[in-house]
Amino acid sequence: MKVLIVDDEPDIRRIAKLGLSRVGGMEVVEATNGTEALARAREDHPDAVLLDVMMPVLDGPSTLARLREDPATAGIPVVFLTAKAIAAEVERLKSLGAAGVLTKPFDPMTLARELRAVLGVP
Repeated sequence: MKVLIVDDEPDIRRIAKLGLSRVGGMEVVEATNGTEALARAREDHPDAVLLDVMMPVLDGPSTLARLREDPATAGIPVVFLTAKAIAAEVERLKSLGAAGVLTKPFDPMTLARELRAVLGVP
């Protein structure tokens, strides 16, 4: 499974990559912002996108909307990664078309399992 991690914080990307690749056995590609994510999604054809909500340039919800507009990326499941874990925010993000929402801080030892659970893949 190939996952595109999109986060403007290098430490978050590094920890998520370690958890997904070393613990979860996933292939990981990275983007530092929403604009870069759009290009990487088209080029790398990930099986899923783990997308930060709050980023400069193009935030997570706007990135999701742009991914959905492009036929090449419209079907890629997107899981938001956010520090705002309140129920109303989680529901709002899901209503935008996200497959699910995972919260920061996350445990890199369980991140791959949680992502698979949200996506419904073994």
